Amino acid sequence: MLTLLLGYALAILIGVSLGLIGGGGSILAAPVLIYVMGVPSKSALAMTLVIVGVASLVGMIPHWRNGHVNLKTVALFSPPAMLGAYVGARIAALPTVNPTLQLAVFVVMMVLASVSMIRKSTPAVGEHPHAYGGWWAIALEGLGVGLLTGFVGIGGGFLVIPALVLLGGTPMKEAIGTSLVILALKAITGFAGYLGHVPIQWGLLLGFTGAATIGILLGAYLNRFIPAKHLEKGFSYFVLAVAAFIIMKEFTPLLGVTP
Repeated sequence: MLTLLLGYALAILIGVSLGLIGGGGSILAAPVLIYVMGVPSKSALAMTLVIVGVASLVGMIPHWRNGHVNLKTVALFSPPAMLGAYVGARIAALPTVNPTLQLAVFVVMMVLASVSMIRKSTPAVGEHPHAYGGWWAIALEGLGVGLLTGFVGIGGGFLVIPALVLLGGTPMKEAIGTSLVILALKAITGFAGYLGHVPIQWGLLLGFTGAATIGILLGAYLNRFIPAKHLEKGFSYFVLAVAAFIIMKEFTPLLGVTP
């Protein structure tokens, strides 16, 4: 019971971080499910997709109201991303895919996401940016990001937003709002790829997602009073620390090193 309460409390904190900094927090959902709630890694990564989808939908609402969602871009980017997410999930659900491999890719994505937030690698873009690729390039990138989403349960907003800005010439505010819709759609197909192939703890999933949603709403409220810029870098270093913990927990024993 105490473990369950701790897990839900952490889910609320994950939601608060999402509400405060606008993204990235769902990357911590899988470690909490695995190491706090005791969920097998394949199931945890599948369940994380639901949390990614719900968080993206809730976060998208203010962007939609402000007119920062481009449905044309959604229609172009989403189909290959959704296909990629489904295929990635089906590959991950195969019995021959070692959960350790999944966690290794997950850790790499954690590191890339945190470094991206620390460095703010997406360039500042004006209201009329120039595209450096074609729409075909966006669709191809969507397929690749979708594959990663399905395979490791990460939304990949830190990859989608630069693609929309640099390849499609989408204004930054519009890219952020549009990416949330894309993340939600590919999370749905990614989760569908796992259904029936890995066990899902439905009660825990619903409770965890509900707690994270409460946290998102709380974080969005606190965002009015707390500058997100001061929090984002600290959060990024925390994600790096969690990645280091996973490496010590899962991979150092494989090398004969006691963590």
